[in-house]
Amino acid sequence: MELRVLRYFLTVAQEESFSRAAEKLHLSQPTLSRQLKELEDEFGKQLLIREPRRILLTDDGQLLRRRAEEILSLVKKTTGELLHSEEISGDIRIGAGESIHFALLMKTAQKLRQQHPGLRFHIISGDGAATMTRLDRGLIDFAFVYGRLDPAKYHEMPLPVRDRWVLLLRRDDELAQREVIRSEDLWQKPLLFSRQSLSTGTHGDELQSWLQKPLAELAVAGSYTLAYNASLMVKEGLGYAITLDELINTQGSSLCTRPLDPPIFAVPTIAWKRNQIFSKASQAFLQALQEKFSPA
Repeated sequence: MELRVLRYFLTVAQEESFSRAAEKLHLSQPTLSRQLKELEDEFGKQLLIREPRRILLTDDGQLLRRRAEEILSLVKKTTGELLHSEEISGDIRIGAGESIHFALLMKTAQKLRQQHPGLRFHIISGDGAATMTRLDRGLIDFAFVYGRLDPAKYHEMPLPVRDRWVLLLRRDDELAQREVIRSEDLWQKPLLFSRQSLSTGTHGDELQSWLQKPLAELAVAGSYTLAYNASLMVKEGLGYAITLDELINTQGSSLCTRPLDPPIFAVPTIAWKRNQIFSKASQAFLQALQEKFSPA
């Protein structure tokens, strides 16, 4: 399995056409078709479904596409690190969940980039589970996450801030008349949780403790990964979203937020793998973060 052939395969998967992919790759169509047939023969599996007007992927093809994207991303990342090994420049990849406090990292990033204009910052959004998977696979350098982490696997640097949990609801709802929301107010209501908060060991424990009921006894109406999508679910009446404050601008909107009582908070942390070998760019960013946020 050669990297060149993986690129061919990904291009065909993206274009859904041998002719368009061949044109993009500057290859003849028969050459491209033969290369991918040899790839299928190598695995002994059908990867492509050749229909008259488009090319589809089999289940094995979908798996190879995901893995190929990860492999080629690592190759690109490693190449960039080696090419820029003598200077502080190159790519820094950060996986992050949604938080108003992510701006703290970006302020540090901008200050560092003023000193080293060759730095490039790439933000990959996702919930905690997806972000930590990317960190484990080396697809990102740092993770901005919440919840408990395995100290044997990760270094972590908690930030000196807290995110408050609130209820996101329609402004015309009866609960919007209340100044605060207590757990018993929600026991019979359709609730929307972030995907991460439905799992133990992260937000799920603190929310379940606050709700005073296990999730199985609540009217869970759905889950979300991005708060903006949750706001659309709330707006259409699917339920009430428990989310972090200040993610959705409700000014002039049909939605509003109400704080939970007693209040609960989540503390964001910056994590990176133990024994991780950083590029000079990532090492410079880590040093800037430690100077800014590590306790003296």
